[in-house]
Amino acid sequence: MFSIGQTAIMSMVSHLLFILITWRVMQAVKFDPLVRKGRVFEARIFLLFIAIAIGTAVSRFFLEFLHWSGDLIYLF
Repeated sequence: MFSIGQTAIMSMVSHLLFILITWRVMQAVKFDPLVRKGRVFEARIFLLFIAIAIGTAVSRFFLEFLHWSGDLIYLF
């Protein structure tokens, strides 16, 4: 079983990794038509917040799935 510190490090790395992956994927989508002129900075901050929200949600799913798979030994 992981200690609390190991779980915290694994969660932090997972969240950052999935946020980075989400940000990279979002760079492939063209959002230019949705951005007002002169509001590029605000649009990038908004996209960063969206990447954080999606990346965190995917990371939580991944970590919970990992936890659930570890709990399967208690099934039998």
